Amino acid sequence: MSNTASRTTTELRARQVAFDWSDTPLHWLPGDPATTHTINVLHLLLPAGERWFVHVYKQALPLIRDERLRRDVIGFIGQEAVHSQAHDDVLPQLKRLGLDPTPYTAQVDWFFEKLLGDRTLPPGRARRWWLLERVALIAAIEHYTAFLGDWVLGAEALDARGADPVMLDLLRWHGAEEVEHRSVAFDLFLHLDGGYRRRARTWALAFTALVFLWQRGTRFFMENDPTLLDGRASWREFLRAGREGVLPSAGAMLRSIPTYLGPGYHPSRECDTARAEAYLTASPGANGVVR
Repeated sequence: MSNTASRTTTELRARQVAFDWSDTPLHWLPGDPATTHTINVLHLLLPAGERWFVHVYKQALPLIRDERLRRDVIGFIGQEAVHSQAHDDVLPQLKRLGLDPTPYTAQVDWFFEKLLGDRTLPPGRARRWWLLERVALIAAIEHYTAFLGDWVLGAEALDARGADPVMLDLLRWHGAEEVEHRSVAFDLFLHLDGGYRRRARTWALAFTALVFLWQRGTRFFMENDPTLLDGRASWREFLRAGREGVLPSAGAMLRSIPTYLGPGYHPSRECDTARAEAYLTASPGANGVVR
């Protein structure tokens, strides 16, 4: 085990955010339903996923022996709870626009609450093993949320294409907080376990699950979009959007894999903290300004 203290340099806090979805269109990236719905999958995955993060970390809190790391984990829990609610609040607007996400969100809820939920295990090694597995899974997932957060903060192509400003603010506020707390999950994993085999194994599970759930969610949106006659998700559209800069490129995503698996990896060496902090200072939604 490692006693590495958290390397988060700022005091993490949950912000009181506000977003008004009444004027946000179904295709909030004009003329590009495929990219819109690829990003919209966040609203399906994150509410259940981040509630699961909070649930697991509350179980891990009694095991933390480093006071700074404990404070960071508590701040992380607060931020993730707000993220979950903010994305959940988008779903009624999608339903008003004719796209009911309930069939897919029910599947996502099952995935996190049942497949990755608490199990009836005896106290001791078995129960601790399952907790450590889930802590490691969260660390792997947070590697990708930080990657996506850093990407969206610099995705000027979304502005150039006229993306809905409220949706863009939500994505960038969330992305900035993912960058802000990017070290916490990995530091907690190091503190409680840190084994490389567990890191590699849970990375493979997290990556596979994210790819599966994301492509499934994009297909669901495209097939159920009431404005599309023959809506289909395709890898060609995904690669096209990456080349245009309105989604992360496939190359950038692939290059992030060996980064996490490198023996000397630490999230503090990734992403642009100054850009994230600047956005959190300026973001209307992050400062409770409804527009």
